[in-house]
Amino acid sequence: MNKSRSKNEQPAIYLRIRIGDKRAELSTYQHVSPGQWNQAGQCVKGTSEQAQTINRQLAILKGNLHRHYSLLVASGKTFTLEDVKNAYLGKVEHTRTLAEAFDFHNRRFAEKVKSGKTSGRTLKRLEITKDKVTAFLRYYFKVSDMPLNEIKHAFAADFEHYLSTEQRIGSNTAMKHLKILKQVLKMAVDQGWLPVNPNGGFKCTYEDPQRERLTMEEIMVLYNKELIPRLAEVRDIYLFCCFTGYAYMDVLTLTPANIVTGIDGEKWLAKNRTKTDTPEHIPLLPIAAEIIDRYKNNLYCQHYGRLLPVNSNQRYNAYLQEIAEIFDIKKHLTTHTARHTFATTVTLENDVPIETVSQLLGHKSIRTTQIYAKITQHKISNNMRVLRNRLFGGEQTFGRSAKG
Repeated sequence: MNKSRSKNEQPAIYLRIRIGDKRAELSTYQHVSPGQWNQAGQCVKGTSEQAQTINRQLAILKGNLHRHYSLLVASGKTFTLEDVKNAYLGKVEHTRTLAEAFDFHNRRFAEKVKSGKTSGRTLKRLEITKDKVTAFLRYYFKVSDMPLNEIKHAFAADFEHYLSTEQRIGSNTAMKHLKILKQVLKMAVDQGWLPVNPNGGFKCTYEDPQRERLTMEEIMVLYNKELIPRLAEVRDIYLFCCFTGYAYMDVLTLTPANIVTGIDGEKWLAKNRTKTDTPEHIPLLPIAAEIIDRYKNNLYCQHYGRLLPVNSNQRYNAYLQEIAEIFDIKKHLTTHTARHTFATTVTLENDVPIETVSQLLGHKSIRTTQIYAKITQHKISNNMRVLRNRLFGGEQTFGRSAKG
C-alpha cells in the first residue's frame, strides 16, 4: 500500500516488481483502508463484495504481469525491469516490417542514384525484388507484409523455391533476388531493428552459364560484309563493342571528349562505367578507331555530341538479330556477347594477361573477370604451339640414338 497516495483517506494499492536489486511500482488504481488490508496475504480482508472485486482485479493484474514477464523470458533476449514494466503497460516499441525495411533501403539507394553515385538500373532491380517478396508473402503466408521479427531461417529457402516453381525464374536470377533480400535484412540488423539476420546463413549459389562469343572468323565476316545503312550502323556499333568491351550504356554515352592521348602517345578511350562507376581506359584498336572515324560527320553524332549513332536498346537488339539471320550466325547477338567476345576472342586468346583484361573491362575484382576466362581450344592451341617451339623448335633432337 502507498499511504502517500490516498483517495478519501484510503491509501492506493500498488504492484511492486523486483528483478535482482532493481524494483518498480505500478498503480492498480484500487484503494482500501489500512484496516482492511492483509499485508501477509497481499489482499483485502473479508468476504464483502468490494473485497472480492478488488482481490479479483489484483489477481488479474498479477497474472498479466507474470504473462508479460514469461514472454520476455521465452524470447531469449536480454531485458530489463523497464522492459517488463513497458510490456505490462502496453508501451511496446513499433516493430518494423519487411516492407518498411525495403522502403528504407531503396529510398537511401535512390538518394545515391540522384547524387550520381550509382546506377538507376540497380535501383529498378531493387524495386523488382521488393515486388517479388510481396507476391511471395501473399502466396505463401496470405499477408501483404510481415514483421521483421517473424521472419524465420526457412524464409530464404522458401522464397527461392517460390521463385523457381511459381514464378519460373532461372536459378541465377533467383539468387540475385535472394542476395538483395539478405542485404535488406543486414541493413535492418545495422539499424537495430533485428538482433541477427535470420537469412544470413543462406548461401547464394550461381550456375556458370554458357556465354556466347564470336570467333575471329565470324568477326571478320561481319566486318567485311556490305549491308544497308540502318543495319551497317548497328553492325559497326556491335563490332566497336567487340574491340573495346564496352556495354550498351557506355557506348551510348560516349562523346569526343572521351578520346584521350594515352601514355604511349596513341589514342585511348577514357570514361567511367555507367553500371559501377569504375574507370575504363582502353587503347583504341585499329577497327574501333576506324569505326569512330567513319561517323565523325554523322548528323546524329554532330547534333547530340555523340561519338557513335547508337539506337535505342530495343531497336539495337532487334537489328542485331536481323544481322545474325543474314550471316547465318546461330548465336544470340547482344552487347553482352560483344563484351564477352572482347574478353575472350580479342584479348585472352591473344595472351593478354587476365589482370590487364580486368582493367580494360572496368571490373572492381579480378574474380568477376574470371567468369570470362574459360580455356578455349584456340587458346590451348596457341599455348601448346609456343611450348612446342620452345622444346622442339631448335636443332636439338630428342629420342634414343641408334646403336650400330
